[in-house]
Amino acid sequence: MATNNQKTKKPYTKIAFQIIVAVLFVFVLVSIIGFARGYRLDLTRKSVTPTGILAVSAFPKAAKVYVNGTMKGVSDLNLTLPPGDYTVSIKKEGYTDWNKKITLKGEVVIGLDAVLFPRNASLSPMTNLGVVKAIPIGQIDKLLLFAQNNDPLKDGIYVFESNQQPIALFPPLKLILLKKNLPEGVDLKKTQVTFSPNDDQAIMDFYAGDKTYSYLVYLNQENTDLVDFSQSPESKANFLAKWSDKHQQDIAKVLETFPKDIKKVATDSFHIIGFSEDDRKVLYTAENDAILPPVITPPLIGANQTAESRTLQSGHLYVYDKKEDKNFEITSLKLPLTPTPTPTITPTPYYTRITPTPTEEKQRSLYPITWYADSKHLVQLMENEIVIVDYDGSNKQTVYSGPFRENFFMVSSQGRLFILTNLNPQNNPFDDVYEVGIR
Repeated sequence: MATNNQKTKKPYTKIAFQIIVAVLFVFVLVSIIGFARGYRLDLTRKSVTPTGILAVSAFPKAAKVYVNGTMKGVSDLNLTLPPGDYTVSIKKEGYTDWNKKITLKGEVVIGLDAVLFPRNASLSPMTNLGVVKAIPIGQIDKLLLFAQNNDPLKDGIYVFESNQQPIALFPPLKLILLKKNLPEGVDLKKTQVTFSPNDDQAIMDFYAGDKTYSYLVYLNQENTDLVDFSQSPESKANFLAKWSDKHQQDIAKVLETFPKDIKKVATDSFHIIGFSEDDRKVLYTAENDAILPPVITPPLIGANQTAESRTLQSGHLYVYDKKEDKNFEITSLKLPLTPTPTPTITPTPYYTRITPTPTEEKQRSLYPITWYADSKHLVQLMENEIVIVDYDGSNKQTVYSGPFRENFFMVSSQGRLFILTNLNPQNNPFDDVYEVGIR
């Protein structure tokens, strides 16, 4: 028979066991939470210290990840590291390297998303038409192509849809206007084009000697009966004015989504070159000196750590990211040259939709710049190469330095790069559109 002492001892033993279990549960829970937040046991210091987490992703996959020169694995991976300064390099055989300097803090996750491009890009012919001029049609993945090969059955203006998947070797072209329907002596290479806001119409100025002919051309059908503005300059001016107003309204609509203080500075001081595909970032040059006020204070944890430039200098090139409230001066690219503005010229996502005059064409062909499809990179055509940089100006990579017509390139919404070139000039006097394999 149990004694009174034994009966008393059992409840105390049970309580002690429950306390131990509770303490262990709390310890394990705290350890899990601490581990998840980046705390690790430092045996050398005999203490628990906070660490940061570096999340690295890359395209293409399975790229080698180096931290301060030491390989840590292949992408995609998460690295737990003590606070400090690091140089992260991502490499893959046959591709350009990607590098970034970061400062890692305890309990902070830094995400790096690298895109590597092939060192040797491939070329694939997209047309066999013989092209004397090519113009991107806004941002709708279409090109306006001008063929002039002394063939009355083929010479004319075509629309090429860059993202159409061809069944045959060459993607089909949509005929817009045959040259034989234009006045005699017209040189298609000199044609100037102004696109409508919806990119479904264009006013084209054709030149034949000292004569100029202006027509309204529909871009979704073949044109046989043209609307002639040659004898009605007032009607042409009214069309251009309405289109220009609509362009400005479209830009203002996007700026409405930006913070109020940023929108004010943008209205007063930005010459907008283009918005990124996701409308989160804007590429611009400063028209005058200004200060870009901070909107998010303190800055977001884990945001892009590239040094900002919020003091704007006239004529300098910048990218503003409204999500992170970051403004970067792009010094790794050359400043695109623009002609003196006129009432019909409106900044757009592809440099401009107004084809320059012959005098301005040489200037404007220098260093055109546009957004890449992922909204994280910029693409620029320079003297002898086409380069891509991260939107903060870092990681400048040459993606193509072979032969190409220096005043044209286009990037589609799927990230496809197109150029105008002639790979066999001894047997073929004309250029054609080629895709540069960069993905």
